[in-house]
Amino acid sequence: MTSSVLPLRRLFSVVNGGTPTSEPENWGGEVPWATPADFSGRLTEVTTTRRTLTPSGARSGSVIVPRGSLLVSTRAPIGYVAVTGTEMAFNQGCRALVPRAGADVRFFGYQLEARLPDLQAEGLGATFLELSSEKLSSFVVVAPPLDEQRRIADFLDSETARIDRLIHLYGQLSVLAAERAQRVLDEAVDKCTDRAPLRYIVRFREGPGIMAVDFQSDGVPLIRIAGLIKGQVTLNGCNFLNPDKVARQWPQFRLRLGDRLISGSATMGGVSVVRDPAVVGSVPYTGLIILRPAQEDVDMEYVEAFLQSSQFLRQIDLLKTGATMQHFGPTHLSQVRAPLPRLDEQRGIAATARDALRHASLCEELTKRQIALLGERRRALITAAVTGQFDITTASGRNVTEGVAV
Repeated sequence: MTSSVLPLRRLFSVVNGGTPTSEPENWGGEVPWATPADFSGRLTEVTTTRRTLTPSGARSGSVIVPRGSLLVSTRAPIGYVAVTGTEMAFNQGCRALVPRAGADVRFFGYQLEARLPDLQAEGLGATFLELSSEKLSSFVVVAPPLDEQRRIADFLDSETARIDRLIHLYGQLSVLAAERAQRVLDEAVDKCTDRAPLRYIVRFREGPGIMAVDFQSDGVPLIRIAGLIKGQVTLNGCNFLNPDKVARQWPQFRLRLGDRLISGSATMGGVSVVRDPAVVGSVPYTGLIILRPAQEDVDMEYVEAFLQSSQFLRQIDLLKTGATMQHFGPTHLSQVRAPLPRLDEQRGIAATARDALRHASLCEELTKRQIALLGERRRALITAAVTGQFDITTASGRNVTEGVAV
């Protein structure tokens, strides 16, 4: 393959986007208006967008490029690429590459996708990184003859579609494993028909109302939501408090080994456990709720299972409050009713839930690993094809995903 090495401006016209003013007459029309939020990390064709413009809105504050143009996100994130499947406007977070004669947009879209790190390295800016029109125009690409571009693009359309199907199937496998774990957990919890108010099983204590003025560079760790990681309470993102003030005002909030924390924020879920001795003695921030057994014959692992069950989630969804962001606290938890089996049954439910969730977590880990490997294979395949490292006319395509465990 005889190829030239050219800057993009020799092959495309670079067009900047924009955003119209907020007047109603500019929005909600038939003109798709792309932003970086409409892109994925892989080359795709975009025909619909989250927001649309009227023709007057597009004329006054944006620009429309023809079907078959390339859109490149140039901020947050830099370097995602899409082909316009229809005439389309776009905002200032993107730039369009409108092809001149001799350019197959799919070929160059694949090439830019494979060279994402190179595009991101061209970003400049003090507040946020942005890929300028000049940098994008000057970006150098490999440009074989047009018929060769088309053959390579056709080959990559077929082979990347196969890889993308595998990636989708692995994602579905992870979802199915999580759904199975939830079903097993729910069935275990629902077997017990005896109910009691949750406050009879668990004591709740929300973290104290600590102000930013109390923060200091060292002292007693103040646990934040960012410290609840994969079911563990950690010191990640913590602030610090004066030890004397904690001893005077907040000693009852200091965490012990085995304490459970749950966030009252609607965006957070699950229970985190204090297992790290470094966390012992720390204090949870407002919005984090300490859970401790209310009586001796309570297995806290069973409580964890209940708090992850659909039975609990349905009840708390009805009790949560808040207009813009719903949340719950000890008052809401005290109104929840929970199954109260014998201690040996609690332990059996906890073991069943633990095994199911462990299996789902293992499946998620394995599928993420396979998806990452397939993504790497996809990028390697594209790079090899667009740079002429193998002859696609003799490539059967049957071995594209060989070497990737599936």
